[in-house]
Amino acid sequence: MRPTKRATVLGSAGALVTAAALIAGAVAAPSATAGTRHGDGHGNGSEARGASIAAARAAKAGIDWRDCPADWGLAKPIQCGWVSVPVDYAKPNGKQIELAVDRIGNTGTASERQGALVYNPGGPGGSGLRFPARVTAKNPVWAKVAKAYDFVGFDPRGVGHSAPISCQDPQEFVKAPKADPVPGSEADKRAQRKLAREYAEGCAERTDRAVLQQMTTPNTARDLDVVRAALGERKLNYLGVSYGTYLGAVYGTLFPGHLRRMVVDSVVNPERSNIWYQANLNQDIAFEGRWKDWEDWVAENDATYHLGNTRAKVEQQWLKLRATAKKNPLGGIVGPAELISFFQSAPYYDSSWAPVAKVFSQYVAGDTQAMIDAAAPDLTDTAGNISSENGNAVYTAVECTDAKWPTDWRTWDRDNTRLHKDYPFMTWANAWMNLPCATWPVKQRTPVEVRSAKDLPPVLIVQSTEDAATPYPGAVELHKRFKGSRLITEKGAGSHGVTGLVNPCINDRVDTYLLTGRTDRSDVTCAPHATPTP
Repeated sequence: MRPTKRATVLGSAGALVTAAALIAGAVAAPSATAGTRHGDGHGNGSEARGASIAAARAAKAGIDWRDCPADWGLAKPIQCGWVSVPVDYAKPNGKQIELAVDRIGNTGTASERQGALVYNPGGPGGSGLRFPARVTAKNPVWAKVAKAYDFVGFDPRGVGHSAPISCQDPQEFVKAPKADPVPGSEADKRAQRKLAREYAEGCAERTDRAVLQQMTTPNTARDLDVVRAALGERKLNYLGVSYGTYLGAVYGTLFPGHLRRMVVDSVVNPERSNIWYQANLNQDIAFEGRWKDWEDWVAENDATYHLGNTRAKVEQQWLKLRATAKKNPLGGIVGPAELISFFQSAPYYDSSWAPVAKVFSQYVAGDTQAMIDAAAPDLTDTAGNISSENGNAVYTAVECTDAKWPTDWRTWDRDNTRLHKDYPFMTWANAWMNLPCATWPVKQRTPVEVRSAKDLPPVLIVQSTEDAATPYPGAVELHKRFKGSRLITEKGAGSHGVTGLVNPCINDRVDTYLLTGRTDRSDVTCAPHATPTP
């Protein structure tokens, strides 16, 4: 399941995505022998050398910053440019692709500037190009950091404006309603298996296999180092959220000596055995827990929402809605799959608790159109390189290529049938989203063994204990692997993505780390941010 996007399930038409001044002159990239690693299964000697060659070339070329294209929706003073990277780092002089990057200069003085802060929002498949807009929007959470850093975003390989890939006609991708993700028979399972296999085949048909084979997290980490060099930065300052934490963990393993400061927020468990099949099973359990937290909150606010004064009563309203939509899709386009896509935002983000509850309440009170408007897919979301289809294609390509997945359907059936009994909210929807990996058409890799090096600087890890998309044990595991790291735990909270929320206990420590490099002498536990109000 994509940590930063709405749920994706396969249905009758296929898949549905539910989720200052630049330093003048070129700065030489650090050498491959000073702080790069050869990484398990991904960082062989030729790839490490290729990454060094590509970074040195990018450092010399720099970035030709211009006003962003009008249709990108990135207004001045944000600027855009391109960074060239090899498709295959074992062949650094072979085929190249262009990565779209953008930036906004630091808001402080030249003497306050500490370089660029590069951002990845997750996915895989998410675009980071909106990051500089946090400055133009005068987001108070980031005001102090913005004085010191240029804010830099980029579209990772395959995403958006960076040589976008595709697995299905975007028009087919958004068709609705999809089939109910919860199978009622063996025939339902066979139908979903067929769709998953066809989707995997579509990835090979619509995207060059040579490109598909290189859609991996380690290659995106190498791309990140080339972006660092193109920016003129000797060392990288990085903020990664959700999947972006795994990208950061792999970068820190492959390029420990190239890292200056790194904040990872809502952490993917980097253990090899977790990437990616087990990670998705673990999500199913965590989502159920956070779904129940939301139902409890709705019940506590029954005077506002009138959906029941106990969790059980709220759940009954959900099951009734689901059954109604299965029998007769709302407006002809909102069935159970579309409902899960909409309702999943509540266990993802606290900020969605009240809006989702309001729409649900309106529906129960007789306003069906409010639910249709909220849950129906955007049928105009078919603009190729920036469509939801592209995001889902990248998600699938990276997760399927990063690691080996079970190929025997009996394994999937056994595991998901067992989980569905106790964790029904997301289990089957998540299974169908990832099932293309069972018949993936290109070689699947062995994940990098994430670990420390002597030259890895202290890393700041931020995590809420009840996070559904990236369960808390992932932060603990990365903390254990990255020696000298510090873990800030938001206890009793569960929103996915913590650093952007207002919680001074966290915000002040993130500011201090990014501005001074200092962390607390020991790990810190913070009280949760404010509970949503109706």
